[in-house]
Amino acid sequence: MNFASNLLNTPIEYLKGVGPQKGDLLRKELAISKYGDLLNHYPFRYVDKTKFTKINMALQSMEAVQIIARVIQIETIGEGFKKRHVITVRDDTGEMELVWFQSIAWIQKFIFLADVIILFGKANAFNGSVSITHPEVEKYDGNKTIGNKLEPVYNCTEKLKARGINSKIILKLIEALLAQVSANDIVENIPSKICQEYNLQGKLQALQNIHFPKNSADISEAQYRLKFEELFIMQISICKTKLNNSKNKGFIFEKVGEYFNNFYNNYLPFTLTNDQKKVIKEIRVNTQTACQMNRLLQGDVGSGKTMVAILSMLLALDNNFQACLVAPTEILSQQHFAGIKEILEPLNISVKILTGAIKGKERKQILQELAEGTLNIVIGTHALFEEKVIFKNIGLAVIDEQHRFGVAQRAKLWSKNILPPHILVMTATPIPRTLAMTIYGDLDVSTITHLPPGRQAIQTVHRHHMQRASVMEFIKEQIKLGRQAYIVYPLIEESEKLDYENLMQGYEQVKIFFSEHSYKIAMVHGRQTSEERETNMQRFINGEANILVATTVIEVGVNVPNASIMLIESSERFGLSQMHQLRGRVGRGSEKSYCILMTGDKLSKDGKERIQTMVQEINGFKISEKDLELRGPGEINGLKQSGVANLKIADLVADVHILQQARESALQILQQDASLQLPENAALQNYMQQNTVQGWGKIS
Repeated sequence: MNFASNLLNTPIEYLKGVGPQKGDLLRKELAISKYGDLLNHYPFRYVDKTKFTKINMALQSMEAVQIIARVIQIETIGEGFKKRHVITVRDDTGEMELVWFQSIAWIQKFIFLADVIILFGKANAFNGSVSITHPEVEKYDGNKTIGNKLEPVYNCTEKLKARGINSKIILKLIEALLAQVSANDIVENIPSKICQEYNLQGKLQALQNIHFPKNSADISEAQYRLKFEELFIMQISICKTKLNNSKNKGFIFEKVGEYFNNFYNNYLPFTLTNDQKKVIKEIRVNTQTACQMNRLLQGDVGSGKTMVAILSMLLALDNNFQACLVAPTEILSQQHFAGIKEILEPLNISVKILTGAIKGKERKQILQELAEGTLNIVIGTHALFEEKVIFKNIGLAVIDEQHRFGVAQRAKLWSKNILPPHILVMTATPIPRTLAMTIYGDLDVSTITHLPPGRQAIQTVHRHHMQRASVMEFIKEQIKLGRQAYIVYPLIEESEKLDYENLMQGYEQVKIFFSEHSYKIAMVHGRQTSEERETNMQRFINGEANILVATTVIEVGVNVPNASIMLIESSERFGLSQMHQLRGRVGRGSEKSYCILMTGDKLSKDGKERIQTMVQEINGFKISEKDLELRGPGEINGLKQSGVANLKIADLVADVHILQQARESALQILQQDASLQLPENAALQNYMQQNTVQGWGKIS
């Protein structure tokens, strides 16, 4: 059976009205390289041309209005760049002016005195009268049916507009293309029984209705069909990966032995929460089968994920396997190493650290012990991925803050034993349920929602720049009590140079408030060498510095129990999840802690909402849901390359019910036909082979 449509695979430049130059632009600007891409370039909104407004009501509308009126006066005023063309129109409620500063020659030849016209645009008040600048206009001859059009509006870049390709031109190109398309050109990727179950309209009908709807019902039905297909294809990819992972052979951890039981019964530093116990049971169930475990452990900052990782590593040791923990930075690796080595000291377990900074004899010794099997647990950075790092028998790999590592990097660990080790991925960036189904759909997900007893609540307050002096005085009072403070500045890639200058100015300003005679200040940022960052960070960790001025390099993993203040400068520039991560750097000791959000006086609506959310909410999962709602999945930390941002029509916030339906349908299909070999799944199988769904289901 031939599924390919030669028409839809035709290069876009061959469409009438495009040509080589415009085709090249469409490729670069909108990723439209062939006819099929153009059909899948969906409108992001519709202009309702079915409604008409009277002139006396035009100013009351916040949106563009459509008016039918008669031309009663035409005049061209001024010369050169000050020239403007003004047409006065009237209906039975009043008069208004239409003004053009460009395309004057065209409008002079098109609209004449006494013409009845249909005009469309945003009304403004000017010199006591109503006016619209550069409205859309068309003549009304009395015979044409009016008020029967929902006009689609398409995303279009400034480069395309400058070359004459605007939303209306895209609409005309799609109209010309659809006139050539027949049912034979459109492949139905969703199996017919799924279409029947959810009453999905045909793909061709959906494409026609999404671009040229007759009414709002057409739009709703078309959007539902196209969103369902997009999410269904995504879930097929994710669920197939999960099914394949479940078939991966893995090492069997047959017993819970001496290491685990001795530690649990005699040396556990605190009582486990019910969430922690539940996750450990889930890991135990996974590792006693003959299949490789691929499990995500997500939990809020300070929820006790590391203790779960330690107990899981002891389980590996009990079954004569080695374990490793990989962290994204040297600082975080050092902290994991110091904490785990101290906790496991009574068990006489060999724990060492391997990072890029460890050289010479020490490095050679660690590599030898790993290869011989005398080193039980190794903690390190990406240095553990190197080919020279050989384990005798690795059974468990724990990866902290996994989104900091590339897929290819992580994959190097899997080949370090005969079978791939069990994988426990940890993240302190809580993922909303919607994204968990999408980004981590191929993993078993464990969640820790409750904090261990004794964690101090963090008081979060909002302060404006004008209150800076009182904020600094408060920090001084806390330092007198023996506390330490973070002062964090934004660092956004797109404005890195300007942000670096702001950081340095901020550092000088901090030194004015905190004289170097009385206070010790350290600074950490990305332009420093790794050695400089390590030295300054250690000064703060060891208590030699009272204040750490930093960029977001300290966002994840820095653990200084004595630090009780987090001051986030220009906090309106941070996303919610990032601010929550920064806030999690304090509240780690026994003292009351504070997070101060410093902003300018003028905040956008979203900015106000983010700050208000941070002040009122401490639950990371609720914060992540709000962050997703405000910013969209493509901007959430660690998810930019996930593929979710590439969705063309579905919205993971608004369309979660469709996502759930699509996931259930995908699982239903794959449970019956995992390899998609049945005739009714042939089109779907062909599509999956022809189209690589990037990012989805590629976490481990």
